[in-house]
Amino acid sequence: MLTREIARRKTFAIISHPDAGKTTLTEKLLLYGGAIQLAGAVKAKKARAHAVSDWMEMERERGISISTSVLQFPYKGRLLSLVDTPGHADFSEDTYRALMATDAAIMILDCAKGVETQTKKLFRVCKLRQMPIFTFVNKLDRPGRDPFELIGEVEEVLGIGVYPVTWPISAGGKFRGVYHRERKQVFLFELVAHGAEIAPMEVVSLDAPELVAALDEEGARQLREDIELIDAAGDALDRDKLARGEVTPMFFGSAITNFGLPQFLDAFIELMPPPAPRGSDKGPIAPDDDRFTAFVFKIQANMDRAHRDRIAFLRVCSGRYERGMKVHHVRLGRDIRLTNPVQFMAQERTLVEDGFAGDIIGVFDPGLFLIGDSLCSGSPVKYAPLPQFPPEQFARVIMIDPMKRKQLKKGLEQLAQEGSVQLFRPPEGREGEAILGVVGELQFDVVKHRLAAEYGVDARIERLSFSLARWVEGEPVPLAELESNLYGYGALDVHGNPVVLFKGDWQLESCQKAFPQARFVELGGSISPV
Repeated sequence: MLTREIARRKTFAIISHPDAGKTTLTEKLLLYGGAIQLAGAVKAKKARAHAVSDWMEMERERGISISTSVLQFPYKGRLLSLVDTPGHADFSEDTYRALMATDAAIMILDCAKGVETQTKKLFRVCKLRQMPIFTFVNKLDRPGRDPFELIGEVEEVLGIGVYPVTWPISAGGKFRGVYHRERKQVFLFELVAHGAEIAPMEVVSLDAPELVAALDEEGARQLREDIELIDAAGDALDRDKLARGEVTPMFFGSAITNFGLPQFLDAFIELMPPPAPRGSDKGPIAPDDDRFTAFVFKIQANMDRAHRDRIAFLRVCSGRYERGMKVHHVRLGRDIRLTNPVQFMAQERTLVEDGFAGDIIGVFDPGLFLIGDSLCSGSPVKYAPLPQFPPEQFARVIMIDPMKRKQLKKGLEQLAQEGSVQLFRPPEGREGEAILGVVGELQFDVVKHRLAAEYGVDARIERLSFSLARWVEGEPVPLAELESNLYGYGALDVHGNPVVLFKGDWQLESCQKAFPQARFVELGGSISPV
């Protein structure tokens, strides 16, 4: 049963540059999976439903994804877990961690823009982990580049082989459908309003007279020539290379009109490998290992604002979880009981009785968990740490209402524990407001908005001139005295670790000379394959 259940699991993320259509594609996968009946538009238009995956109030106002969201739904006998990640570069840390919890990635390309900056960054993370990568070329309903040119760009820029599974069909400059190379069939679609419902389609062969009627003689001839050229140039899809992330199956379509989506989804669930072994301090752990093992990759406060709850998201790596079971918390070195596990459709949650390798489950967090924590049954197993990134921008959080000091403290600490921001406090014996460190500037807006919406605190964000944060190891340094000597600003992070904020490399070098026995290290570190 364990092997059968694990084989059903497909856990994946979608990566793309902003505005390539990631959240729209997410909605359409839910539509075709039967999880929703009407797909919501991503843009903040009152006349349409909001995207299911964008559950935060600020996401709905701005029409962007700013928080990783987990969406689980059945599809043709499989259980799909889609980790919907932010596309904006300012939230890349959340995206990188989410990729560590998945077994494959869908890379979306805009047919007019091809491989863009953020796509390259996220692709490198997938490549380091040797993850299977599936490519969906989106927005074929608009003018775009030649498909052969896009294939060449992916191979040259990203250094990965490409195997087109579907091929776009156009007539009179309009996208009409796709040809499926494995099935040897042509799928012609009919447009439905806003693409909110499943698009009707007609299935014909490459030689059928109906094809000429739909595309005209010139369109049908061009399609046959394209297919001949592709078939002559390429071999069959190598599944071993796919599993190692060396070749990507490519699909063409339009998420907004639903053209090409069912062909993509059907091929994806067949081609995507099952959960793979994961590296730990005890060596690779196979998903069908009898021991239950998991790690925390995300913590989210206030998903249910009525209950002020905190949810820890666990990626199950091996074995079976049963509701109410005791597990070993490796970092704390003690056993805890995981009660009331839930699975998600964005902020909607369903109580579950069990979970298997590949599943993502949420558990109530009373303050026990940190991102990267490992949980297990049996002998302790610790999974490789998740990537962390040193902050690049800093600001002081100034309270407008002094009566809200307690709420501000709680809000900042909980947001820091989620891992989306770094929180620095003055060292012992010094007064002062907390300092936030972020990777991207938009995160300051999110903090200010969430403090007001979730904790009832109005605060002012005052930008600071620091540009580096370094954690202190080895010989202790007098944190409270650094600023008066122009050596930087000494502080403590949310876990009480000593850290120094610097205005530039020159200040870091001065501090290193003054305290030669101390080491000043970036919290970041390389992303190791797991």
